[in-house]
Amino acid sequence: MGIRVVFLFIGLVVSRVSYSQGTESSIVSFFDVFIDSFIGYGGYLWREITFQTEPWYINYFWLLIGLSLLVWLLEIVFPWRKNQPVFRKDFWLDAFYMIFNFFLFRLIIFAAIANITEQGFINIVGGDLSAYSLFNLSSLHPVLQFIIFFLALDFVQWFTHFLLHRFNFLWRFHQVHHSVEQMGFAAHLRYHWMENVFYTPMKYLAMLFIGGFTLETAFIAHYLAIAIGHINHANIDISYGPLKYVFNNPRMHIWHHAYELPDDHQYGANFGISLSLWDYIFRTNYVPYSGRDIRLGFKDVEQFPKSFWKQLFYGFWNKESKKMN
Repeated sequence: MGIRVVFLFIGLVVSRVSYSQGTESSIVSFFDVFIDSFIGYGGYLWREITFQTEPWYINYFWLLIGLSLLVWLLEIVFPWRKNQPVFRKDFWLDAFYMIFNFFLFRLIIFAAIANITEQGFINIVGGDLSAYSLFNLSSLHPVLQFIIFFLALDFVQWFTHFLLHRFNFLWRFHQVHHSVEQMGFAAHLRYHWMENVFYTPMKYLAMLFIGGFTLETAFIAHYLAIAIGHINHANIDISYGPLKYVFNNPRMHIWHHAYELPDDHQYGANFGISLSLWDYIFRTNYVPYSGRDIRLGFKDVEQFPKSFWKQLFYGFWNKESKKMN
């Protein structure tokens, strides 16, 4: 779930590459933005694959693959659920979701949606979004800048994640992520492409409030969020001690995917992406015990579509959700 913030950071880079030499007018043709998005992101993705990105740290393609292999290795060497197969149920489906959600979907359509949304905001406010920021981070120490940026983006994601559980229309799409029945790092990558569409307006609203952050700050925050998200879903047991009230962790996130939850958490629990503190602040936390071997999913999850192609359009025709959890 924390991975959706990738579109904020990479979107900023690609949108600048796509039409940084655009028209002098603040009202840019949406058609031009649409076409330039394919060219801009296609070129950016190719430069990632062929190690031609400058600076090196914006090469999300290989950094994601490297991080995934590292966390998978930790699962193999230090498994929390020792009887769970290395190639757990739906492992390859989730691996394909990584490629589709992070790269193919963005190339096919999402880069255009994100850039058009950004241009719409620019047209409405009449210029650079940073000019309307309530908080400008440029004058702050880099560490403080990073902390504020990370907190703000994580809260936006926490709130959006809560909405995905609270409203039936949104939950129907979010069920794809909760159809995981055996937890592993790659489950972090399984989610319906419509979730990107829901997160996009929220991220740009956040951009209206925060400005002056550096590209380095954005990417450090992004990679940290991805790493925490991988670990939260991984078959490893990491205890943070008192810091568990600040950072999300496998013992907490496993209960977010629980098949059964008490009535006082009928819409779910533990919505935190990187940080657990929002759940403790807003009383959406629920960790009765380690949860290592609890059943995952939702009512009738065994009847949920198993193939990628059926899940691709799931949520548009099914009017009744199985269970909000």
